[in-house]
Amino acid sequence: MKKIDLRSDTITKPTEAMIRAMAEAEVGDDVYREDPTVNRLEEIAAERLGKEAALFVTSGTQGNQVAVLTHCVNGDEVIVEAESHIFYYEGGAMSALAGVQTRTVPGVRGALRGEDVEKAIRSTTNIHFPRTKLICLENTHNRAGGAVMTPEQMQSVYEVAQKHGIPLHLDGARLFNAAVALGVDVQEFSRYTDTVQICLSKGLSAPVGSIIAGDRAFIEEARWWRKKLGGGLRQVGYLAAPGILALTEMTDRLVEDHDRAKQLAEGFSKLSLEVAPVDTNIVLVKTDSIRVPAVEFLKLLSDRGVYAVDFDEYMIRFTTHRHITENDIQYVLEVVESLIAGVSTAQ
Repeated sequence: MKKIDLRSDTITKPTEAMIRAMAEAEVGDDVYREDPTVNRLEEIAAERLGKEAALFVTSGTQGNQVAVLTHCVNGDEVIVEAESHIFYYEGGAMSALAGVQTRTVPGVRGALRGEDVEKAIRSTTNIHFPRTKLICLENTHNRAGGAVMTPEQMQSVYEVAQKHGIPLHLDGARLFNAAVALGVDVQEFSRYTDTVQICLSKGLSAPVGSIIAGDRAFIEEARWWRKKLGGGLRQVGYLAAPGILALTEMTDRLVEDHDRAKQLAEGFSKLSLEVAPVDTNIVLVKTDSIRVPAVEFLKLLSDRGVYAVDFDEYMIRFTTHRHITENDIQYVLEVVESLIAGVSTAQ
């Protein structure tokens, strides 16, 4: 049976060039800062993001949590968007590891507004309050359907953060998707951050790893926290090598994933399914109009070789990536159309 995996862009496998780069990588002990391939990756990442320095970490979650640990101390408060990944999908790590509490603020398609963030910042003169020590944004926003937070929207929050002397961290796991979607350089976003995390996997197709970037003092402290979390690796240049190709050769191709997502969304709309606006490579589809819960519809899809994930009782997420072709999109639409017809007949 044909298998089309739209669960996530995390399922991408490395390119042949990445596999060769891994095999041929020059390596050393990165804890001693002697791995030349890791050092080169971090230099490239810092340059692309417009920051002084960067650090290779094992995952986006580790990168985000290292950032929180570096910026905050036990008992601080962190402002986050109400359905952000750092709050929703990272196992409560901020409270478990950093001992901080979150202040959730609803965004507009995942984008926080400067005025709402300012209202959420705690007074520094009232001893009853925790201290607001960090503001976190997410771009693109996963649960908002890969929505892009524009540079102008980020600027409005960054200016509030600067006004109050609070650092701003960006969970930019899919930040290059945002840049490609708007046709701008990635630094148009990262300039409105103090620190930023990007994933080298997902649509960029490296097998593992993320980057956090910021000023040199931050990265030095982050390196210490990475070690405490077990992230001090040795001959990790074998993993950094495909990361270099992810940043130098794979960012522009993300437009293909966006095109596939738009094709999928248009097809779903023609089938009278409600589809959220599509900015990048994520498509959110509601199944309430056919009165079939998401988990049940996913079972019907998987029986026909199509895989996706549920996002709510009547919401399914489809994520396009490098391994999805136009023929795959057509097949998915044909399967969904036949399932809808079958459900309608049964009802």
